Amino acid sequence: MFLSPHTARAARVIGTFGAAAALSVGVAATASACTIGDFSAAAVCDAGGNGVIRVTDRDASGTPATVSLYVQLSMPGGERLITTRTIEHPTAQGVSVDLTPLDWYAGETFRIHVKATDKVDDDIQPMTVVGDETCAPSGTPSSSPSTTPAQPSSTPSATATGAPSPAQSSSTAAAPAASGAPSPAGGSGNLAETGASSGTTVIAGTAAALVVAGGGIVLALRRRAAHGSR
Repeated sequence: MFLSPHTARAARVIGTFGAAAALSVGVAATASACTIGDFSAAAVCDAGGNGVIRVTDRDASGTPATVSLYVQLSMPGGERLITTRTIEHPTAQGVSVDLTPLDWYAGETFRIHVKATDKVDDDIQPMTVVGDETCAPSGTPSSSPSTTPAQPSSTPSATATGAPSPAQSSSTAAAPAASGAPSPAGGSGNLAETGASSGTTVIAGTAAALVVAGGGIVLALRRRAAHGSR
């Protein structure tokens, strides 16, 4: 088929623009595709002062991604899965999630794995290492309250040591009253001290009277006997 020079020139121009447009679309699609380079991680302190691993996704394509946190153990090749989070709607400006480790100390190392549909299935490089932050893991206070019980005062209370007890007060008050009360026997205390009593005095008087009467009888009998002998 024969084409005029003008038609051929127009076809070439249209083809050139079409190819350029296709190339631009391809480059734009490649630039907006989700890659492992869109992800970063850092060990930081959150607003509450707790240690977390913060993962940021700057994927302009908005592809949802799942990030998993693994702690590296002391044994060679040993690690343990700690937690998993999903970033549902990432943006070019960046969307972050915080992954909370079980413990937190300087030098602890974490591996973060990213899975975003069939586009990304890789680890964030390099691994995340905890620095010398002073914050603590989530749920753990940064400083523990003192558990030392308050020590009681060694100085005894002046009221407790200076005041006598009720029993002592009653005993002290009762002693003078008992010693100053009069004797119910009315002087029997003095008789008991000398060994005499009112009954003893009566018996002694009666005995003396009998002795005198006996002496009188004996004297009368002697006189009568004397008069009879004459």
